[in-house]
Amino acid sequence: MPNRILFALLLVLSACTLRAGGGMWLPLLLENLNEEEMQAMGMEITAEDIYSINRGSLKDAIVHFGGFCTGEVISDRGLVLTNHHCGYGAIQDHSTLEHNYLEDGFWAMNLAEELPNKGLFVTFIDRIEDVTDQILAGVAEDATEKERARIVQENTANYKSGLSLGEFEEVLVKPFYEGNRYFAFVTKTYRDIRLVGAPPSSIGKFGADTDNWEWPRHTGDFSLFRIYTAPDGTPAEYAPENVPLVPRQHLEISLAGTQPGDFSMIFGFPGTTDSYLPAAAMQQRTEVINPIRIGMRDRSLAVIDSAMRANPQIKIDYASKQARIANAWKKWRGESQGVEAVRAVSERQAFEREFLQRLAGKPTAQQQYGNLLPQLEALYREREPLEVTRAYLGEINYNVDLFRIANVLAAEIRRADSNGPEAFRERVPALLEYLEGFYKGYSPEVDREVARALLNAYYTNVPADHRSVFVEDQLAFAASYDALINDLFDHSYLTRGERLTDLLRTDPDAFLESVRGDRAFQFVRLMNGYNEAHIIDPYNAYAERINGLQRQYMDGLLRFFPERNLYPDANSTLRVSYGKYEGFTGLEGETFDYLTYLDGVIAKYQPGDYEFDLPARLLELYEARDYGPYATADGKMPVCVLGSNHTTGGNSGSPALNAKGQLVGLNFDRTWQSTMSDVYYDPSICRNIMVDIRYVLFLIDKLGGAPHLIEEMTVVGR
Repeated sequence: MPNRILFALLLVLSACTLRAGGGMWLPLLLENLNEEEMQAMGMEITAEDIYSINRGSLKDAIVHFGGFCTGEVISDRGLVLTNHHCGYGAIQDHSTLEHNYLEDGFWAMNLAEELPNKGLFVTFIDRIEDVTDQILAGVAEDATEKERARIVQENTANYKSGLSLGEFEEVLVKPFYEGNRYFAFVTKTYRDIRLVGAPPSSIGKFGADTDNWEWPRHTGDFSLFRIYTAPDGTPAEYAPENVPLVPRQHLEISLAGTQPGDFSMIFGFPGTTDSYLPAAAMQQRTEVINPIRIGMRDRSLAVIDSAMRANPQIKIDYASKQARIANAWKKWRGESQGVEAVRAVSERQAFEREFLQRLAGKPTAQQQYGNLLPQLEALYREREPLEVTRAYLGEINYNVDLFRIANVLAAEIRRADSNGPEAFRERVPALLEYLEGFYKGYSPEVDREVARALLNAYYTNVPADHRSVFVEDQLAFAASYDALINDLFDHSYLTRGERLTDLLRTDPDAFLESVRGDRAFQFVRLMNGYNEAHIIDPYNAYAERINGLQRQYMDGLLRFFPERNLYPDANSTLRVSYGKYEGFTGLEGETFDYLTYLDGVIAKYQPGDYEFDLPARLLELYEARDYGPYATADGKMPVCVLGSNHTTGGNSGSPALNAKGQLVGLNFDRTWQSTMSDVYYDPSICRNIMVDIRYVLFLIDKLGGAPHLIEEMTVVGR
C-alpha cells in the first residue's frame, strides 16, 4: 500500500500543473513534488534552502509557538516574531491596572527587562522522516479498525523506543492522508521564553471583532519574544543565568516590499483542515452545525461585550476569552457563507461523480471503492442528531466558565479515584497553579449571565431523549429558569475562586469532598455523564466507521486521480504553502487591492472606541510623516498585504517570505470567505492576510522607541 501511494503522489507532479496557492506541503517533499513549479512561479531559492538536515535552512528558523501558533527567529540572539494575538495571553498575564501592557504596549530596553512566561515554550523541527513502512507493517487490508489501531500503536512504540533522544527532544509520529501514510517529526523544545515587545492592543488588535476576517485590514498584529538557553546553549527551564539562544538559522528581513504577482510563501504549523470531506459531510457542517454554534456564540458574545464596555477591569480580564470566542464565531459564519457562494457542495458532488466514473469498467476497483460514498453519506445522515446535540453541549461547556472548571475538576477526581489520595496530593501544586490562573480574571456575575443566555438551549433545543433526567428534574424543582441559574451560581464553591484555592492549599482531602458535593459540580457532572453515555459514545462509534471508510476513500482518490493536486490535510505539523501576493474580486464584484496603508488606519480612527482608537504617538508620527526608512518609494507607510497562500488556524505568526526566502510579512488572518478553505479551497477568492514587515519595523523603531531591536536583526534592501 505505501509504495502504491507514493507512486500516485509522484504522478501528481508529472501529470498536471498545480494550482498556485493551493495546498499545505511537507517541506521534505518539496524537491520531488513542488520545487519546479515554485521556481517557475518566481522562487529564487531551492528546496534544499527551505528544508535541509545537512545544513542550516529556513526550517531551522521556524518554531511552533506555544503549541498553538507559529513564530520565526529573526536575529542571531534568539529573537522570535509572532502575532500579537499569539502572545496575547503572556501580555495579559503581565498586565495590571498600574502596568497595563495590553493598553500601553511593552518594550524591553535591555535583556534584563525581558519578562519570563511560565509554561510558554517553542519547538523546532530537527528532521522529518517517512516512516510509513515501519508504522503500517503487519496491517492487513481487511484488518478491523481496532486491530489496525492496535498494530499502529505497537509499531509506533517500537519505532520510538529505537531512537536516542535528549532531555528536551521528542519524536512525534503523525498520520497523513487519513492514515495511509505516516511521518515522524524529531523536535527540540525550549522552555525559557521571555516577552520582549508588543504594541498597544489598539494597534495589535486594531479593528478587533469588526475587522476580524475582513479586508481591507489595518492591524499591526505582532509581538516579540526571545528564546533563552542554559549557558552552554542547551534547552533549559527558566533560570536567571540563562542566555539568549544562538540559533542555527535566522531569517533575513527585506525592506524591498512586494509587487502584485510576486511569489509568496508561508512556512508554519497549520492546525487542521478537512479538504476531502464528502459532499454530504460538508453540507451538514456548513448548513446544520455551524449555524448552531454561531447562534450560541451570538448569545455569549453579547453578554461579554456588554460587560467589557461597562467595566475596565473586566475588559482586561475577559479580553483574551472574548477574542477566542469571537474568532471561531466569525470563522464559522465565513466558512458557511463562502461554501454557499461558490457552490462548493455542488462542486464536491461533481468531483464524487467523476470518481465513480473512473471506477467504471474496473470490477476490482468497483468492488473495493464503489460503495464508499453511499456508505459515508448514510452514516453522516444517521449521526446528524447526535452531531446537533454535541454542538449544543460543546458550546455550553466551552462558553460557561463554571462548566469548564467543573469538567477540569471532574477529570481530577476521576484521576484521584483511580490512583488514590496520595497521587492526587502530588498533583496539588500543578492544579493549584492552574486554578489560580483560571480565577485570576474570572467574574462570577459575567459568567452567570452567559449561563443564563446559553443553558436554556439545552432544555429547548436538545431532543428530550438526549437530555439528562437529573438536569430535567432540576428545572422542574426550581421556581423558574432564572432561579435555577441563580441557585447554581449562588451555592457553588466553584464560583468562589479564592475560597476554593485556599481549601486546596490547606486540605486537599477536604477539597475533594467539597467538590464532590458541590451543587454546580453535580449538575455539570450528571449532565455531561449522560451526554457521554448517550451521545458521545455512539457518536464515536459512528466516527470509527466513518474514519475507516474515509481512509479507503482517500486511498481511492490517490489511485484514481494521479493528476490532481492531492496535498495532505493539515494536522499541526510543519508545512509550506505558496502562491502570490495579490488582491481579489469579491463576491459582489468589488475589486480589492493587495496592500493597505497607514492612511487607512487613520481613516478608521475613532477616539475612545475600543476597536478603533489609536495611541497619540502614532497620530503624531502620521502627521509628521515620520516613517524612517520603512515607507514606500512614494512616501506611504504600508500596513497589511494580501496573498493567495493556503492557510488555516495555527498559521498565525507564520513568516510571509519572498522569492529569496526573506521575511516581508507576518501571517495573521484570512478574508471572510477564505475560511471555507478548511473544507474547500477556491484560488479565485481565498486570500491570507499578513502584516507588512515594514509596518512591524516602523512600530518597533518609531512608536516603541526600541531601535536596538532592529539593530540585532539582519535587514536588507534598505
